Amino acid sequence: MPPLTPGPPSPLSSCPVPGPHTPPFPHPQRRLFEKKQRRKRQEPLMVQANPDASLRPRRPWRREERLAGDIDPEEKKEESESTVKNSPLAAQKKVSKTPEGEVGAGHSHVGSSLSSPSLRLGEDMEAYVMRPAQSGHTVQCRISRDKCGVDKGMFPFYYLYLEAADGRKHFLLAGRKRKRSKTSNYLISLDPTDLSRDGDHFVGKVRSNVLGTKYTIFDSGVNPERRNFFPETARIRQELAAVCYETNILGLRGPRKMTVVIPGIDAQNQRMSVQPQNEKESLLSRLQRGASQGLVLLRNKTPSWKDESRAYVLNFHGRVTAASVKNFQIVHPDNPDYLVLQFGRVSSDRFTMDFRFPLCPFQAFAICLSSFDGKLACE
Repeated sequence: MPPLTPGPPSPLSSCPVPGPHTPPFPHPQRRLFEKKQRRKRQEPLMVQANPDASLRPRRPWRREERLAGDIDPEEKKEESESTVKNSPLAAQKKVSKTPEGEVGAGHSHVGSSLSSPSLRLGEDMEAYVMRPAQSGHTVQCRISRDKCGVDKGMFPFYYLYLEAADGRKHFLLAGRKRKRSKTSNYLISLDPTDLSRDGDHFVGKVRSNVLGTKYTIFDSGVNPERRNFFPETARIRQELAAVCYETNILGLRGPRKMTVVIPGIDAQNQRMSVQPQNEKESLLSRLQRGASQGLVLLRNKTPSWKDESRAYVLNFHGRVTAASVKNFQIVHPDNPDYLVLQFGRVSSDRFTMDFRFPLCPFQAFAICLSSFDGKLACE
């Protein structure tokens, strides 16, 4: 499946690659897979960023540094003045102080202020990642994928960092694909060292159908069908989003087509509660029936074909620099110029994720995790 290409120039910072060094002699199948992926990313039909986009180089993350602090160890050498002392483990419940202001003054971005809602000292981290972004502001983040280790090639770990106004990176969320599950299941936690379903910092999950074409995003509440196994006080889970993927009119040779549905926001700027008691009340069922009252329907922006480069292109404003079928931009159908979410590749295991109101950090990260997942019917 061809990837989406990033757009016009704008300084971009690369994401670091996490984790320890890969084994010196990778499995032959692994080498074959990586070779195939490299060849796939060179196909002209993949969505790409603007080839003229200028970048500000960054270096890899390391697993041990991620757990000890948020700053890239290589960047620490280059920019010693911006050393970060806050640890993701310390950020589970409380967040380090970050002054408000513009995120990356040198970055041109999608038509709105780049001021991120600041993480305030003493703020509850779970409340922050579940709260919709401040209206009129773009939140710039970065996702780093860790595929090193015995089984991380098949079940990688994903780490979400907020790019703060002062250049620091603050750990927000971690996700991993669950093993021994009938369908793809991604668990999301506030603790990068504990990504279990029963962990104290589990905040939600992403679940797919068998084909990997439909995804539902839940918070940490209980499945209504299993409520008898939990105390009466247990809260029934909410559905926070649903994502549908389909092949477009170009078939297997074109970019992915996405539809995202999320609960609406009320007059008090609170997310409307969607707590289905059965499958018929789910977001996906309501989407299929056209029962969209109280919901927000979003779609991916269709990339344009560029004859000069013979590739599909999207304007990522310098935030995406590598071609990938995973690259996308989500917009409101009635206002295609309002970018709600954009996601794309910077290098093999580094990605940028920028989002705006009405999404919250958790929803945006979960939607991006669905893009990482393999899709039998779309590729």
